[in-house]
Amino acid sequence: MSKILIIEDEVAIADLEKDYLELSDFQVDIENAGDVGLERALKDDYDLIILDLMLSGMDGFEVCKKIREEKNVPILMVSAKKDDIDKIRGLGLGADDYMTKPFSPSELVARVKAHLARYNRLVGSGERKNDIVEIRGIKIDKTARRVYIDGEEKNFTTKEFDLLTFLAENPNRVYTKDELFREIWDMDSIGDIATVTVHIKKIREKIEFDTANPQYIETIWGVGYRFKV
Repeated sequence: MSKILIIEDEVAIADLEKDYLELSDFQVDIENAGDVGLERALKDDYDLIILDLMLSGMDGFEVCKKIREEKNVPILMVSAKKDDIDKIRGLGLGADDYMTKPFSPSELVARVKAHLARYNRLVGSGERKNDIVEIRGIKIDKTARRVYIDGEEKNFTTKEFDLLTFLAENPNRVYTKDELFREIWDMDSIGDIATVTVHIKKIREKIEFDTANPQYIETIWGVGYRFKV
């Protein structure tokens, strides 16, 4: 049974989320303060964390940053803030997804299942020789989930790694943001196009010599992105 931690200061919302998740056979714990939630997230082993932004003790941005420094667990960020800047900041700190309140509990459950299914497929691969993708100075070790740029290892979040690997394995093909969202996040975009944009930006910062003139991931204006070889 997958374990989920909800860090949410609104008790009624946290309880509703817990009820729906437990109906789908998840084990769920709740913390209402950011600092206490962080302590529990780092101390215990969870399969996914649902993290609100507006928290007492420590806000969700800081909690996300500190969790990501130590763990690669999927983080689903939720907030009543609708501004893209908050979404961009949250995703930039390592959150895997961002949902804007209000949302239906069934949508939350669907996203949780999608993230867990994909994460379990990635970490549950059998023991085999490392699967390597190498393109013009970029080395992607799919088995160890490590990336090297001209021999120097770079740190990638789960979704950054997935997105880079997918594009590198499908070069010279243009993908729309919707297609990339469906492929990497296993669900329709539902207005979350900024998620893809932010992840592309973060990847470029790590692999490109000049982000203003990218040599690997090319923007096809009005369409999407293409990995050049």
